[in-house]
Amino acid sequence: MSWEDLGLARRSWRTGTAWGVAAIAVVAGVYAVAAALPVTRAAFLDARYHLPAVKALVSAFVVIPIATVLLEEVAFRGVILGLVRRHHGVRRAAGFSSALFGLWHILPSLRLGTVNPAVAAVFGSGALAQVVIVAAAVAFTGGAGLLFCELRHRSGSLLAAAGLHWATNGLGVVVALVLWNLHPS
Repeated sequence: MSWEDLGLARRSWRTGTAWGVAAIAVVAGVYAVAAALPVTRAAFLDARYHLPAVKALVSAFVVIPIATVLLEEVAFRGVILGLVRRHHGVRRAAGFSSALFGLWHILPSLRLGTVNPAVAAVFGSGALAQVVIVAAAVAFTGGAGLLFCELRHRSGSLLAAAGLHWATNGLGVVVALVLWNLHPS
């Protein structure tokens, strides 16, 4: 595969960076509004991110960009999307890559109902609730994967998708840090 197939061609860096920065700004705005509204604020109070400030910041600015975003973007929007697109076109490639991305999130979503009170409030508890939560997480992340693929396709660069991916995860940890410190209970 070429650097272009992977979304990493040097000529795409400027465009990808511009799209990525724009995506980060949009997510930051949405998160600021969601954190300010009592009805959506609780979604950020995930026990997995009730961390000391240094650990939260290392998670947001080191662990998530390297261990999550880099790995997942290269795999799903780089290699898988590039390989499948070569033989089956953009739509099938985006669908396949996004479906795998959704399924990739089964394991991390298994405890979602116990670590996030907002999720538990919406879906309840018990075995059926856990199945519904996992299915919803897979569907949501699969849909997010389609959006990441679209950004990758429109910009020609993996950097655009990586910017949005980092913003949704990394800024989520930062907002959680702020909210946990404002509402420590």
